[in-house]
Amino acid sequence: MKRLLLRSGKSPFDVVPVEEALHRDVFATNSGNLIFSDAAHKILTVPGRTEVVSNGIATEVGAAGRINEEYDAFVVPLANAFRPTFELPLQRLTRLISKLKIPVVVLGVGAQAGLDNDPARLKAMEPTVRAFVSAVLDHSASIGVRGEFTAKYLTDMGFRDVEIIGCPSLFMHGDRLGVEKRVEALTAESRIAINGSHTAVRSGGLKPIITRTHEHYPNLCFIGQNITDARQLHWRDVDSPAGRVKQMPTHPDHPMYREGKARVYIDPVTWIDDLKGYDFSFGSRIHGNIAALLAGTPATVLCGDSRTLELCRYFEIPHRPLNEAPADTDPARLYEEADFSALNGNHRERFDRFMGFLEKNGLENTFTHGDGGAAFDKQLRSLRFPAGIRPWTDADLASLTSRFGWLQQRITALDTDNAQLRRELAKSRAGAKAAAKAAKVIPAPSIYRRARRVVGGPLRRALKPTK
Repeated sequence: MKRLLLRSGKSPFDVVPVEEALHRDVFATNSGNLIFSDAAHKILTVPGRTEVVSNGIATEVGAAGRINEEYDAFVVPLANAFRPTFELPLQRLTRLISKLKIPVVVLGVGAQAGLDNDPARLKAMEPTVRAFVSAVLDHSASIGVRGEFTAKYLTDMGFRDVEIIGCPSLFMHGDRLGVEKRVEALTAESRIAINGSHTAVRSGGLKPIITRTHEHYPNLCFIGQNITDARQLHWRDVDSPAGRVKQMPTHPDHPMYREGKARVYIDPVTWIDDLKGYDFSFGSRIHGNIAALLAGTPATVLCGDSRTLELCRYFEIPHRPLNEAPADTDPARLYEEADFSALNGNHRERFDRFMGFLEKNGLENTFTHGDGGAAFDKQLRSLRFPAGIRPWTDADLASLTSRFGWLQQRITALDTDNAQLRRELAKSRAGAKAAAKAAKVIPAPSIYRRARRVVGGPLRRALKPTK
């Protein structure tokens, strides 16, 4: 039975309480990461043939030897990894891959630039990207990228074994994808989900769109994805630069927060399940809208950069540039104009291309070689995951007990750890003191002191005045 190590924040089957999930940041700052890592986990799990193990997102270069011994391949789903702010993690990942002797397969990496697809801002990190792609291709037949922009970016560097495969997330249900409009048109009573990053809200033009939609659609809900969003909702934590952005509906001062109209999800299964009850989703978050599509709910992406744009183009998801969306953008108009025929109709072709990529790189999948994910889904449905995080606007006993109970456990654990550290420090100091005492040697007098002893007395007597 093959064992695959998957780079992901957590296993889909890990039920993590909200407080612990936020403390550990199990989704690596963006819960959208879990959408594509959970999809990869399901796709690659073949009962009786392949076991998939999550590595917890950490890159431990020193673990290369253990990974070589325990696993048959290292699978790396990535998002917009070719960006300046991810350069150091990319370098660590490259060092790890360079030490591995097993196959390494990258699923859907992307480069991030503006809507003009100008890679100039990535020029400084080109040596890092070259080193990473070279290391991957030393361990695999090809590298999978998200779309045409990233493919051109790498082929312009001279790489040839580059395949456009999109993102694993939209293949979570295999070759089936049925997104249909459930109502003829949106009304004031329609349930609408909106999403957006801090950048899109603060400076990308999304703030007035959120404000207007909130005014006209009382059943609107903002679904955040950032760890800051989650900590604001659960702890009312605004002690960070991102946390102080009051335009975000996850900020305690925002009216949507006070009305309880904001959510962040720790687990994709609850996220997707909840979106089944909505009529429409829109906003700048690509995986926030992919979650809706996986739920069968129509969605439109307001693209703010190349990473969202190339995925929308590849999968033929309804989209438009965020910088061209007017402040009075109406979700009812977006819904009316959205066409999902190409998304649905060409899905099988994209699915077959993705399966072909896996086969070329020596990976089996549950849809071709297994049970189509039935065992995976059954296990997932047997677990009870925490509901989406809501704004903390109440002070009921249950709410307080959950939060303060966890804090008390943390205090107890920290006290225990500190006591142990103090004992180890005292023992270390005592050992160092004993070693220093045992090794203590009376230093030999300096040449000056020895000379002074020899000539000092006679010299003083010679200089002493006679009576």
